[in-house]
Amino acid sequence: MKLLLTGGAGYIGSHVLLSCLEAGHDAIVLDDFSNSSREALTRVEALTGRHFSLYEGDIRDATMLEQIFKDNKIDAVLHFAGLKAVGESVQKPLDYYDVNVGGSVTLAKAMAQAGVYRVVFSSTASVYGDQEKMPLTEENVPGEAASPYARTKRMVEQVFEDLCISDQRWSVAILRYFNPVGAHPSGQIGEDPLGEPANLAPFAMQVAVGRRQSLAVFGDDYPTPDGTGVRDYIHVMDLAEGHLAAVNFLTKNSGFGVWNLGTGRGHSVLDVVRELENITGKPLPKRIASRRPGDTAQCWADPSRAATDLGWKAKRGLSDMLTDHWRWQEQNPKGYNK
Repeated sequence: MKLLLTGGAGYIGSHVLLSCLEAGHDAIVLDDFSNSSREALTRVEALTGRHFSLYEGDIRDATMLEQIFKDNKIDAVLHFAGLKAVGESVQKPLDYYDVNVGGSVTLAKAMAQAGVYRVVFSSTASVYGDQEKMPLTEENVPGEAASPYARTKRMVEQVFEDLCISDQRWSVAILRYFNPVGAHPSGQIGEDPLGEPANLAPFAMQVAVGRRQSLAVFGDDYPTPDGTGVRDYIHVMDLAEGHLAAVNFLTKNSGFGVWNLGTGRGHSVLDVVRELENITGKPLPKRIASRRPGDTAQCWADPSRAATDLGWKAKRGLSDMLTDHWRWQEQNPKGYNK
């Protein structure tokens, strides 16, 4: 199949790109490099020995999207492009609505115009909001989202659901990620956020490698076993394999579907810190800070629907995730800008 990956140079996009190429698919990448690196794409080509087309541009550029679909016979779209920092979304909500919602609507229009109706959308478990009962299933009614970021993701889900209702040609897979961690086992591609990392793992890795002085643990007074936030961390390569499973599903099925991609197990911030200390063999400097706006106490998945429908299940545990993530960080202490 020929696949268009919007945001294909980003952390998750680049790993999915690699998996798609290794699976024999042809790929086209669209990215504006606002939070990604060309070097990631160079390394994907080196790792796979395969070439792919690249368009540099903004997902909101309708003229460019029209040209991409005109130039290429695309079978399906994997839609990653968007802004993704919870804290930043609280500070800059208009940017998030503009890029995440507006960009997705522009993409959907271009797809319909080109007669391309298969899309896998990169969503988030954040749409469930702060719920007491765990694990979360796809039957959980999305709650009051804790951030503009989560609200934009939920809005885009609803846009695609309405498209499926309006036109039976649409085939849409909504993948609600839990917390992606890790890197390709080669250590050649991984997470390289621009500026200060917004997520636990990349921040902790930068502390461990000496780029930052200490890790801020945001809140130790949550109603969890050790007081720190609990999350379902999933290896980025498991996540990539979930996308391949979703693409395969869409070739045989139409309509709208939602799947959780997680391990089904929660780990606290301090669990992650302890495991990283075991892997690196040295203590990780940390300090307790106030809770961040938009964060929830706990969140982990029931991924059984993905196992039943997609034939997908996470294979890698927390130690695998952090070992691979540390290998990437140790080999690339300054990320792609070494």
